[in-house]
Amino acid sequence: MAALGLVAMTGLPAAHAEAPESNDPIKIALFDWTSVNLNAKIMGGIMEKLGYTVEYPTADYLSSLTTGLTNGDLTLGAEFWATTAGEAMAASDATGETENLGPLGPKAKEEWWFPEYMKEKCPGLPNWEALKDPACAEAFSTAETAPKGRYLGGPVTWEGFDDERVVTLGLPFTVIHAGTDAAMFAELDSAYQRQAPIILWVYSPHWAPAKYKGEWVEFPEYTKECYTDPKWGSNPDALYDCGKPSGDIYKYAWAGMKEKWPVAYKVAKAYTVDTDTLNKMSGEIDLEGKAPEDVAAEWIAANEATWKAWAQ
Repeated sequence: MAALGLVAMTGLPAAHAEAPESNDPIKIALFDWTSVNLNAKIMGGIMEKLGYTVEYPTADYLSSLTTGLTNGDLTLGAEFWATTAGEAMAASDATGETENLGPLGPKAKEEWWFPEYMKEKCPGLPNWEALKDPACAEAFSTAETAPKGRYLGGPVTWEGFDDERVVTLGLPFTVIHAGTDAAMFAELDSAYQRQAPIILWVYSPHWAPAKYKGEWVEFPEYTKECYTDPKWGSNPDALYDCGKPSGDIYKYAWAGMKEKWPVAYKVAKAYTVDTDTLNKMSGEIDLEGKAPEDVAAEWIAANEATWKAWAQ
């Protein structure tokens, strides 16, 4: 109890006395979706409280792993999803110039998703084979794609192999990539309110699966061989004849962070957040219009004892 009282009076634990170890800026990458930028601002905000200089450069999701973090142009990335960044993480690990700081906490799921009301027009869903029916595909069509269905994919930087999946599985769909994460979910909200046809890339953790009633398409279960061996799966001549992988979301750092900013490194390595909390905070930004910096500041204030312990 005495030690806790000392922390409260001095503001920072004894371990903070020599922080920051360097006045050079810690560069935390921002990407093109809400939760990752919120986590970046939380970690960065904690580091700023500890006296560090923090910058937030906007970076490309996958190349930040294989270029920005490996050469030290970036210091830290808050979210790399095993669902889409697995190959880039492996390439980054092989350089020896980055460090996987461990899971963020939530389990990642990314897949084609449709509102429940679309089952009336495509009753075989959520089985993916229902999408092969021309009548079902037409139910998801727009003037731009008819008679083919329209699948709204994520920004092209996310990859995900949806263009290849459509061809490999023989789906009569056209893939249209959203320009931004925000635009993709704005289109979902508009369609849902009008009960209009839509099928799109939805991911979790995210507020959308909780707000809207719907289901993910059930594709053949992902295996590594599906992405590496054409003979695997229903199409013996092509890759990606399965669903997307699932898995953890990881934090990554430039390998030099541990030595240059050891207390900040400890904070980044220890930082975790649970799915429900992340969904709630992301919804405050996307649905209530709060600024990411304000939501991050609220988390930092409410969890001061926790992050001060991380920095010990």
